Amino acid sequence: MARKPFEIAGHVVAPGDSVEIDLPVSILPDHTPVHLSVEVFHGKRPGPTMFVSAAVHGDEVIGVEIVRRLLRAPQLKSLRGTLLVVPVVNSFGFLNRSRYLPDRRDLNRCFPGSPSGSLGSRLAFIFMQEVVLRCDFGIDLHSAAIHRTNLPQVRVSPSDKLTNRMAMDFGAPVVLTSPLRDGSLRAVAAKLGTPILLYEAGEGLRFDEMAVRAGLAGILRVMRGQDMLPAKGISTARVSPYVCTSSIWLRAPAGGLLRTFRAEGETVAEGDLLASVSDPFGNVETDLRAPEAGILIGRAILPVVNEGDAIFHLARLEPKVANTTVGHLTTQLETDPLFDEDEII
Repeated sequence: MARKPFEIAGHVVAPGDSVEIDLPVSILPDHTPVHLSVEVFHGKRPGPTMFVSAAVHGDEVIGVEIVRRLLRAPQLKSLRGTLLVVPVVNSFGFLNRSRYLPDRRDLNRCFPGSPSGSLGSRLAFIFMQEVVLRCDFGIDLHSAAIHRTNLPQVRVSPSDKLTNRMAMDFGAPVVLTSPLRDGSLRAVAAKLGTPILLYEAGEGLRFDEMAVRAGLAGILRVMRGQDMLPAKGISTARVSPYVCTSSIWLRAPAGGLLRTFRAEGETVAEGDLLASVSDPFGNVETDLRAPEAGILIGRAILPVVNEGDAIFHLARLEPKVANTTVGHLTTQLETDPLFDEDEII
């Protein structure tokens, strides 16, 4: 029996077809229309319905590049089920190179949204109703804010069996269990029955080749693990990710000029020197040391800091295991073939 067409916002997508659909969101003050653009791949054979989204925060361009490469991946020709891909959720922030909406709201605190609320609330409502709630599960792509960078990692809720299984398939070096935040896409979607795996990597407004390649490979692995894609042409993670159940931010002990001596992905022992902050005259230097053993999963990259600024994000784990995981991930990403070698940035 043939699959039924997939219907979305008045559009009909036949089995085996892919269609780009523009969902009206609003009109800018200069009368320019704004849309939520969705690419729908409707496989010939039955399977789950999944979404992949990027740029909920407008400055998270790494996710947009991951999506661009995903849309060109030859594996999608063998898709089972249905895939909804949204390259840019927050078009307003993306065009303004800003994390936020024009009214300074964070879109990821506006869910589930409302058709008659603020601009962010209306956009959140359209995204939830037309994309998220039509899917069995999804992957939401993020990066650190501007002037910070993250080690490739996925975030899950400890009680969600599906996203924990997806996280293992994804193959990022670190899986961090983190609480759900009120108003966030992940929290609201989970409550309404659509589990979401959150991927974090790289820096706002910047590309990071390793972060992009890790994200693309992870999405394809998840789709293979959910029987949406055949195994051919999709690499397997060589080591299991290490699950971290807690993390802490290490903050600048003083204001001044920051010199960091460790990078994201490095394991540290208690007491290790991570950074030093000095005044512009060089008369006073204050060291920042690791309060315990762990792996650095994020760090600040701006050299001018105020006292109390977040400098390193430290996840608690066994250093020996973490070092093996990160080392193997880097080796694999360097040897895996590129999906789009002619346009690598």
